[in-house]
Amino acid sequence: MDLLKALATVSSMTLVSRVLGFVRDVVIARLFGAGVATDAFFVAFRIPNLLRRLFAEGAFSQAFVPVLSEYRTRQGDSATRQLVDRSATLLALALLAATALGVIAAPVIIYVSAPGFAAEPAKFDLTVAMLRITFPYILFISLVSFAGGILNTWSRFAIPALTPALLNLSFIFGALFFAPYFDPPIMVLAWAVFAGGVLQLALQLPALARIGMLPRPKLSFSDPGVRRILVLMAPAALGVSAGQVSLLINTIFASFLENGSVSWLYYADRLMEFPTALLGVALGTVLLPSLSKYHSAADEGEYSRLLDWGLRLTFVFAAPAAVALALLSAPLVTTLFHYGQFGERDVWMTRQALIAYSAGLLGLILVKVLAPGFYARQNIRTPVRIAIVTLIATQLMNAALIVPLKHAGLALAIGLGACLNAGLLYRKLREHGIYSPQPGWGRFALKVAAALAAMAVVLWLAMGPQGWWLAAPGATRAAAITGLVLLGGAAYFACLGLLGFRPGDFSRRAA
Repeated sequence: MDLLKALATVSSMTLVSRVLGFVRDVVIARLFGAGVATDAFFVAFRIPNLLRRLFAEGAFSQAFVPVLSEYRTRQGDSATRQLVDRSATLLALALLAATALGVIAAPVIIYVSAPGFAAEPAKFDLTVAMLRITFPYILFISLVSFAGGILNTWSRFAIPALTPALLNLSFIFGALFFAPYFDPPIMVLAWAVFAGGVLQLALQLPALARIGMLPRPKLSFSDPGVRRILVLMAPAALGVSAGQVSLLINTIFASFLENGSVSWLYYADRLMEFPTALLGVALGTVLLPSLSKYHSAADEGEYSRLLDWGLRLTFVFAAPAAVALALLSAPLVTTLFHYGQFGERDVWMTRQALIAYSAGLLGLILVKVLAPGFYARQNIRTPVRIAIVTLIATQLMNAALIVPLKHAGLALAIGLGACLNAGLLYRKLREHGIYSPQPGWGRFALKVAAALAAMAVVLWLAMGPQGWWLAAPGATRAAAITGLVLLGGAAYFACLGLLGFRPGDFSRRAA
C-alpha cells in the first residue's frame, strides 16, 4: 500500500467526520449558545473524552499496536488471534469496572475537575447528572479504539477513520429533533454521547469479522503478550496523561473565570483540532504500524526514512494551517458560530483563544509524528520523561499567562507546551540515533516559507474588514470563507508547484 494514498484515505474519512463535527458545533452554538448549560455539558463530556485519549487512543494503543505488529510479523495468525482475544477480554472487564466507578463517583469527579462550579449548586448538579450519562462512553469508545488498532495494523484505515462521524450525527439529530423532549434541553447532548458510543462500536464489529479478528472472551493474566502490553501501558499512560492533565488543569482554571470561558476554549479547541486530526492523527495512524514492522524486521534505514517522510509532510500541511487559522480567526469563528445565542462578544473571546492555539499547532502535529518513533520501538520511557517536563513547563506558563490573557493565556500555554514537547522529542530521536534527516532540508524549508508568505499576503488582502463578517448573512459568510480557503490553498500550492514540489515526491510504500 502507498502510504500517501493511505494518508489521503484516513484524512478524507476524517474530513467527513470533522465537517460533521463543525455542523454539530454550529447546531450546539445556535441552540444553546455559550453559558452555564454549555459549560456544564462541555465539562461532563470532556472527562470521558479525556479518559478516552488517555487510556484508549493513548496508552493502550501505543502499547498494543507495536506488540500486535510484532506478533503478526514474527509469530503468525494463531498467536496473533490469541493475543487479540485475551487483550480484548481484559480491556472490557477493566472498562466495565471503571465505568461503574465513574458513575458512582460523579460528584467527586466534578468537584475535582471543575471546583469553581461548586459555588453554583444548579450548575454543579446539572454537570453531575450529565456526567453520569456520558461516562459509559469511555467503555464503548475504548473498545472502538481497540478495534481500530487491529484494523489499522491490517491496513484497513477507512472504517476507523470514518467511525467518529457517527458521534457527530448523534449530536446533530439529537439536538435538532429531540431537545424539546428533555428538561433541561441540554440533557439531549449527554444522551447523544451515549448513543454515539454504541453506534461507533456497532460499526467496527463487522469489519473485524471480515479479517477474522473479532475477539472471543478469553481471560488470561499470564499470557506473555498481554503482560508486555500491561507493562508498556503504565509508562504510556503517564506520558499521554501529561497533555491531558494540562487540558484538565485548564478546565479547572477556566472554571474560576467568567461564565462562557470553558465554552470559548472549547469552540477554539474544536477549530484547532480540525487540522490536528486531519494531518497529525492521520499521520500517526499510518506511521505506527509501518514503523513497528520496520523495527521488528531490524530495518533501521527505512525506519529513519519513514520518519523523515512524516516530518516533511507535517511541515508542508501543518504550517499553512497554523498561519491560516490565525489570519482567518475572526471570519472562521463568525461563519461557524455567530448565530442565535452565540453573540458578538462570544466571537471575539473565541477568536482570542483560537489565535493563541494556532501558535502551537505545528508543535501539536509534530508530536503526533515524533512520538511514534519511540512507541514503535516499545520505548515508552523517553517520551514519558519529556511529557512530564512539558507538563511542568505548561503549568508554569499557565500561571504566568492567565492573569494578563485570561482564557487565551490557557490556550497559549497549551500550544507553547506542545512546541517544547516536539523539540525535546526531536532532540532525543537524534541523540539515540533513531532518526537522521535526509538531505535537502534547508532548501525544503526555504521553499515552504516562501509559499507561506505568498499565502499570507493573499489572505490578508482578500479577507476584508472584520466588521463585515459580523454583519453579513450566514450564507454570504459561508460562501466567502469557502472562497478564502480555496484562494489561500491555491496560492500556497501554486507557489510550491512553481518551486518544484510534486505530489509524486511524497509517494511512499508501507512496510
